[in-house]
Parts: sequence; structure tokens; C-alpha cells
Amino acid sequence: MQFTYYGHSCFSVSINGKNLLFDPFISYNELAAGIDVNSIKADYILVSHGHVDHIADGVSIAKRTGAKMIANWEIHEWLNKQGVENTHPMNIGGSRDFGDFRVKCVVAQHSSGLPDGSYGGNPMGFIVYSDAGNFYYSGDTALTLDMQLIPRWAKLNFAVLPIGDNFTMNAADALACAEMIQCQQVIGVHYDTFGYIKIDHEAARQTFSAGGKKLILAAIGETISI
Repeated sequence: MQFTYYGHSCFSVSINGKNLLFDPFISYNELAAGIDVNSIKADYILVSHGHVDHIADGVSIAKRTGAKMIANWEIHEWLNKQGVENTHPMNIGGSRDFGDFRVKCVVAQHSSGLPDGSYGGNPMGFIVYSDAGNFYYSGDTALTLDMQLIPRWAKLNFAVLPIGDNFTMNAADALACAEMIQCQQVIGVHYDTFGYIKIDHEAARQTFSAGGKKLILAAIGETISI
């Protein structure tokens, strides 16, 4: 699998020639000024919750690419009102086979509201299964004991977890999550974008190293094989 980081919590994973884009927030992120949002490829767009820093570019990318947007029911309805017709609604506990991959929606402890102030439903995370491997994207979340269920559902190649603190887990809580989900490799997201979530990169890496796990902090625009 190829993982490309677009800043904040936005990334794509290439599986079986399909591009899965998560939580698109690029053109409004000063740290991602070097990314041309109109060049980003997407066959599917998965949205963990409705906050603007996870959905701001979703409508424009979906309309340009024709990508199918996967989100909770309330976001699905909101997207339809924005003129995005190719959507698939899901909710926590549900799973769906999309052919090249399968998705299971899991609990995330956070909040959710859409950019226009309308109700955004419950936030959620995703387990993505494919013949190339499996991964877990938690979305914005606190550390929660529900994470102990993840190994019942999947053996993970990697996980994508927020580490910026203030609004979500910090590095120490993300390490505890990695232990619960029995995953050795974590890609950190949701850090540095705003003053509230700036982190010490080396300290975060050392936290994981001391716990016997690997934390990857990808550069914006970087693609890695994982």
C-alpha cells in the first residue's frame, strides 16, 4: 500500500489501483500550501466527521473526480444537499464491501458539526480491509477502551492516529491506543496545523520508541510504502 500525506488529518492510501482519500482539508491549510488540491486523485473519499478541518475540500474534490464519498448518515445527507450525489451512508458498527476493499466503522470519542452549523451526526473511525493489508484510521478521538475491540476485527499493518493533544489524543495516549489495537506501526496526524496542536516531533517519536513501537511523521506531500 502507498500512503500519501496531505497535511493535518488528510491522507490517501492506494489499494489495488484505487485511491482512498481521507478527511480532505488542504486548500485551507497554510502548511499544505505546496499541494495542488486540483491534482489530487480520489476514487473514494472517507470522512470521519463533519468538522471543517476534515471536510473543507470534500465537495470540490468529489465533484471534480466523481469519487464516492463514504460518511455517516447526516454527512451523507448534507453532501447530497451540496450537490454530491455519489455518496454511501454508514454508521458505527456497520461494515460494507466496496469490491477492492471493505470498511468497518468504529467508535470515535469526539464531537461533530458541519461547516454551516448543521448537525454532523456521530464521529467515527474506520478499519479498512484489503488483500494488500489492513489499517485503522481512528479519526479525531480521545483514548477509549472501545479500541480494545479492534484486534477482534482485524490484524493491522498500520494505524493512523491523531497525536496533537488539546482536541484529541497526544503521543502518550496514541501509544496506549497502539498497544490496545496490537499495532506496531503508527502514522501520526492532526498535529502542528494550529497553535493549539503544535508538538515536539522528537519527543513524540521517543515516546513511541520507549514503548517498543514506531511512530512515522510523514512530511506533507510525502508518499511512503507501508
